[in-house]
Amino acid sequence: MPWWGWIVVGVVLLGGEIIADAQFYLVFLGAAAVIVGLAGAAGLTGGIAMQWAIFGVLSVVLLVGFRGRVYGKLRGASPAGHETIIGEIAVAQAPIAPGDLGRADLRGVGWSARNVGSEALEPGQRAQVVRVEGLVIDIRKAL
Repeated sequence: MPWWGWIVVGVVLLGGEIIADAQFYLVFLGAAAVIVGLAGAAGLTGGIAMQWAIFGVLSVVLLVGFRGRVYGKLRGASPAGHETIIGEIAVAQAPIAPGDLGRADLRGVGWSARNVGSEALEPGQRAQVVRVEGLVIDIRKAL
């Protein structure tokens, strides 16, 4: 492929990231293609097999080495998950003895709930979420 062909492919890949949110994968593939094109223009690449090899190695190095850091900085911290419900109030659906599993409503959704407090929870009693472990919330009687 001529050197300018690599640059065109690279620009198309870079533009594709703008059109479709590919989570920054296309940016680094496009950058690798542009680098191969510039190296080809400088006469630093050999035949087509060598160009593809350089493109493959550059793509992997850029994706593994830089994508996570750059994408993280541009997108900010990962979206909040279950940690946002810690401290909220759940309502016991049935009696839950200390250390036992039961069910509790939180934000209108039923959860598996473990009573980590020292007092039993009665149906309809309010309890505070103190921890989330998978799909189980740890709760204790609300003060």
